[in-house]
Parts: sequence; structure tokens; C-alpha cells
Amino acid sequence: MIRPFTLLMSLAALAGAASARPAAPPAPPFVPVYETNFPDPFILPHDGRYLAYATNAERLQAHVQMAVSDDLVNWRPLRRGGRLHDAMPVLPAWAQEGWTWAPEVMRHDGRYLLYFTARERRSGLQCTGVAHASDPLGPFLSEAPEPLICQRELGGTIDATPFLDADGQLYLYYKADANAVGKPTEIFVQRMTPDGLALAGEAVALLRNDKDWEAHVIESPTMVRRDGRYILFYSANHFGWEPHQRLSPYAMGYAVCEGPMGPCAEAPENPILYSYNDERGCLSGPGHQAIFDSGGRQYIVFHAHGFRPGCRNAGRGRYMYIAPLDWEAGTPRIGPSLRPHRRAGERG
Repeated sequence: MIRPFTLLMSLAALAGAASARPAAPPAPPFVPVYETNFPDPFILPHDGRYLAYATNAERLQAHVQMAVSDDLVNWRPLRRGGRLHDAMPVLPAWAQEGWTWAPEVMRHDGRYLLYFTARERRSGLQCTGVAHASDPLGPFLSEAPEPLICQRELGGTIDATPFLDADGQLYLYYKADANAVGKPTEIFVQRMTPDGLALAGEAVALLRNDKDWEAHVIESPTMVRRDGRYILFYSANHFGWEPHQRLSPYAMGYAVCEGPMGPCAEAPENPILYSYNDERGCLSGPGHQAIFDSGGRQYIVFHAHGFRPGCRNAGRGRYMYIAPLDWEAGTPRIGPSLRPHRRAGERG
């Protein structure tokens, strides 16, 4: 997600929360596969290649920017007629340009559904919508006069992600944007109608930011069903890399859930991926993960900040990273980056 840092807590308290992380297995080295500002990435395997979607491009070049790859390692921006391709060139009437975040795409009943976050004109809050298309490249369209969901009393709704369970039931996971109005944040789940275009039943809160490493916010839910168990990945803490910070405090964790609607218990080894600057290289602010399958393997894609030599903020936004996601006795383990390791600041 991208927004000005409008929190009520002090910067000193934020830095303190970042240093209070519990012990976790050491993270392997990571190298970006796409060194372009590509926040909140999501990957859809399609027809022998890989399509990546991300938060709006700089200078309003695209509401939903895209990149394409044949091998998950080498990526190029998707262009049309010399311009950056926009998967959703026309926003719904309720949405304001310039604030389109965190797109996720699923193929369902012969068409493609795009879940996205956008600023609601009426309230000025970030809300969640859904658009549809016959092609994964779009154009995705939404004729809805209102957002799919917008928890206005909780500051809005962002980071929506769909999940199709083994029994065919669709669910939508999302985050109440309560930190934007100085409140604790929660991740919710709600059943969806069979077409994936509307919500059904009551929303259920699954997680709240109640651990030191999470600080003021949890967000970016991703549900995975593995060997009959439900694992909910999420990201937490401030996404940015502020001038006073040695590294960004943004990090990733998971919870084990009894079912798609919970209850869920956060893993004691959280966070499972966080910033480092050591012999492995530099990684600052890894998070907003998505998980996909390809070729019999499972992968995790996430973003982290671009950096300069010495592991300093390059001011170039957030790059895309991909790594295998393995499992040991039901516990997720993130493998080494798909790109070979290099030292901090060294360009490939």
C-alpha cells in the first residue's frame, strides 16, 4: 500500500517496535527479479508465461500496471503502442484516479476477476472494488456505482484477496484501514456469492495488530490451503523506509486457522521474513506477499525497497522479489531468491 505516514504513534516508538521482533530462522539471501517501482505485486501464470500486476504506475501512466515473464526471473513491462499497458484503463464512477492499489486477479467461471483498492470520491477513503474481463490483460471493467466493500467507520477497506476453497466456496479477505484514522487494525474474511462479484453473510475478524513486531498495522492477507490446513499469511508494521530508519520495519508473518473463517492463531516464530543488512546482502521492508503455483512448485512474490550501496534507500520505490515457498511439517519456509545472490548495492 502507499500513503503518507499519518500515524498517531511517534517515530521513536515505531523504531522500537521494529527492534522488538522475536527470534526467527535466518532469512536466505534475496535479490529482486524486477528493479522497477512495482508495489504490491501479484502473479498469475497464464498460457506458459507469467503476468504480474501491481499498484498504479508513477505519473498516472496506468491504474494497474503489468509486467510479463517467460521464466519468473527475467521481467519486462507490458506495453501497448509504446505506452505502459493499463489492465484497468477506466475506473468505476466511485473511484478517484491516482490511488489504485494492490490488484489481485483470479480466473473464475470462464472469466477473470480483478480485486483492487481505490480512493472513494465521496468519502476520500480507500475502498475495495471488483472488476471483470474476458482476458487476463483486460480491459477490466466495473459498472458498480459503489465499492464492493468500504468500512467507512473503520477508515476504509484495502488489500482484498479472494480465496476459492476445495468445496467451491469463495471467500474475500481484506483489511480495515483503521490505522489511517488512528485505530487498531484487523484482517477480516467474508463469504462471496458464487460469481465472485458480491459479498454474502457477515464479516468475521481474524487477526488484530497485538504483537510488538506488528506495531500499528497488519494488512495484506493471503490465505493458502495446504494438506487440509488453512494458513493465513500477512504483512505488518510501517511499509515505508523513513530517513531516520536504518532499515524499514515492514515484515511478514502467518497464522494457522481452523477453517477459512477462522479462528486463527498467529505463529510464534513470526515474523518469518524481515529486513536485514549483513553478509547475505540487503533487504528492506519485505512484504505484501502473494502466493502462486507453477510447474508443481509453490512460490511467493513480495516487494521490498530499492537500495543503493551500503544498503541505503535508493528512493526508487519498491521492487519485486520471487522465491520458492516450501513446507516442513506444515510450516512454511521461504527459500532462496530465484536470482543469484549478490552483495548489497551490487547491480545484476
